[in-house]
Amino acid sequence: MAKKGTEKNTKNKAKHTKLMNRKKNKLKEEKEHRKARLKEIIQKFKEDKSANNN
Repeated sequence: MAKKGTEKNTKNKAKHTKLMNRKKNKLKEEKEHRKARLKEIIQKFKEDKSANNN
């Protein structure tokens, strides 16, 4: 016997997917931000080191 009414869980699944995508994007952005900051720090360190050697 078929179910009547709206399909079960379709709204919850869509909401869950949306939230998980948001979480993944946030983590990816944080990872990129950390990488950029680290690169900046390393570059600054190298510049200071080369300035001190001369």
